[in-house]
Amino acid sequence: MSNPLIAELPAQPVGWLADSGPDEDIAISSRIRLARNLAGRPFPVHATDEELSAVADRVITAAAGITEKPWWRIDICELDGTDRMILFERRLVSRELFKRPAGAHLLMEPDEQTGIMVNEEDHIRLQSLLPGLQLAEAYEKIDRVDCVLAEKLDIAYDDKLGFLTSCPTNLGTAMRASVMLHLPALVLENRIAGAVQGIGQLGLTVRGIFGEGSDNRGNLFQISNQSTLGESEPEIIDRLGRVIAKLIDHEKNARRRLLDSRMNFLLDKIGRAYGCLRNAYILSAGEALNALSLLRLGVDLKMFDHVSIHTVNNLFVRINPAHLSKLGPPATDPGNIDAARATLVRTMLREK
Repeated sequence: MSNPLIAELPAQPVGWLADSGPDEDIAISSRIRLARNLAGRPFPVHATDEELSAVADRVITAAAGITEKPWWRIDICELDGTDRMILFERRLVSRELFKRPAGAHLLMEPDEQTGIMVNEEDHIRLQSLLPGLQLAEAYEKIDRVDCVLAEKLDIAYDDKLGFLTSCPTNLGTAMRASVMLHLPALVLENRIAGAVQGIGQLGLTVRGIFGEGSDNRGNLFQISNQSTLGESEPEIIDRLGRVIAKLIDHEKNARRRLLDSRMNFLLDKIGRAYGCLRNAYILSAGEALNALSLLRLGVDLKMFDHVSIHTVNNLFVRINPAHLSKLGPPATDPGNIDAARATLVRTMLREK
């Protein structure tokens, strides 16, 4: 049985995929995650069902009243597979949260921009997810929640190691800051490999839209800090922000070069992608994402007066399998899913 809170999500715009924001044509979203654990309690991976449930009760009680609007409280262990994947496709939870036999919860503001995963890899994973390039704003938003929780809970902390976490790579600030970038022009110019290599040399990491282990479908690249020990939160945000600003400049320059010297090549790529989306009757997830990426580039470059960025943004999420199962006809095999995806895309593009 579907959770009533989640039942309405697939048809709603994603809170972090706004139609406007700082550098929103290239910087899709900014995210800050903080890992925290309760002192004297075993980490979730080693905890019993009773211990996981006890931690969940404490965190949920402490979180009450922190935000202006009441948290949505979702018991992950009670969700069916489709509802779980809807939350995952909207970047509200990680796959790690699904592994807990008990005590796994999501506390979330209705706008999806602030959330708490309870008993993921750590007892508490705080998240702020905002549209565009807003790292400092995302940190300020989640830091307020973190400070209130710290007043109510005994958080595991060491004077030398910082916040104690399940994974040693998160020691220190236990903060992961990331920005999702749309870099189709650098991909078209075959310059993305050099950019990714340079990012790695700066101590940052590059992942796909769904984090570790995912690919870069749709020319979407998630850039985040790799180390959390030895730097303060503002230092991490500042360093990441400067790298992101340079990547945005590189992408803008690549777009200008394509417009100035390879216009027919660019128009052909975007036109073929649009034709595929408007006319295909079978679309795989990868094919759809890559075509939508080029369509988004065309919309950003003012090549369309009848396709809105709002429509493209919604499609980026709605073409995923769990959303399709809620918004489209029933599909039990990959062929039907791909057909349902193509139908949804054709319908939404023709509705303009």
